[in-house]
Amino acid sequence: MVQLYSNKFSGVHVAMNSCYDEQGDIAPEAAKRLTRFLIDKGVSGLYVGGGTGEGILQSVEERQIMLEAVLEANAGRVTVTAHIGANTTKESVQLARHAEKAGADAVSSIPPFYYAYTEEAVQAYWDAMMDSCSLPFIIYYIPAATGFHMSPAMLKAMLANQKLLGMKMTTFNVYELQQFKAIGGERFLLFNGPDQQYLAGRVMGASAGIGGTYGAMPELFVRLENEFLAGNIAEAQRLQFVINEIITDIRAIGLFAAVKELVKLRGIDCGKPRLPLPTAKASDGPAIRDIYEKIMKHVRECEPSVT
Repeated sequence: MVQLYSNKFSGVHVAMNSCYDEQGDIAPEAAKRLTRFLIDKGVSGLYVGGGTGEGILQSVEERQIMLEAVLEANAGRVTVTAHIGANTTKESVQLARHAEKAGADAVSSIPPFYYAYTEEAVQAYWDAMMDSCSLPFIIYYIPAATGFHMSPAMLKAMLANQKLLGMKMTTFNVYELQQFKAIGGERFLLFNGPDQQYLAGRVMGASAGIGGTYGAMPELFVRLENEFLAGNIAEAQRLQFVINEIITDIRAIGLFAAVKELVKLRGIDCGKPRLPLPTAKASDGPAIRDIYEKIMKHVRECEPSVT
């Protein structure tokens, strides 16, 4: 089972953008087009409804519609993980059961936030999700956004549940990543979160990465992963440096808005980020076009047939 999960949950897993129409409603057909686009670029998996996917800004029904569209277009080709974190345990359990029924491969969740929950409360929240379905579960650990820091003792306690597959670690502390991997052992898979340290995460024990900027430049991350697997660390490092320059430019505009605009330039209109997330300004247009041209220049270097 460890080997099976290692194969399914390795490599480049795109944290997908949610797709909206002009009225701001979920656009299933656009979501299907985005799914097919990413699969055609060689990614290993799709992570639906997370931070990049704006899941916590959506209703339960909207999240279900988005996931169903992705799963329909995917048709079993790559691994699909549904993020089910919500403001209440009841909603998260509802999303977990739907994800299993719809055909997702795994579920994942951030900790509950705002009320400064204790470790016992967070564990009960996650345990309720694991108890509600048979899918493997991935903790989404992002302390900068949630304010929750997990202790090694809590991780050890949670590992008693065999449904716990691993953790997406969105933290720049690769020492902590390595320490959590040491605690979890072979069966516990780690997913690198910060796109800027994809290579560092892989070197320090992550089996895969889950990231939002992957969607704007999937070819570069797939190439980086392949160079890492081939042992070409110098080339992998070069690609990571290229990616990091692009991410720096993206962040100067605004992560979510810029990525959606770049994905639009790649041919898939996902709509605008949902408020209160900021949208791109008209004055950002030239900078976004420059980033797009930079991405495509490096994509053509990876894949000369791309125009």
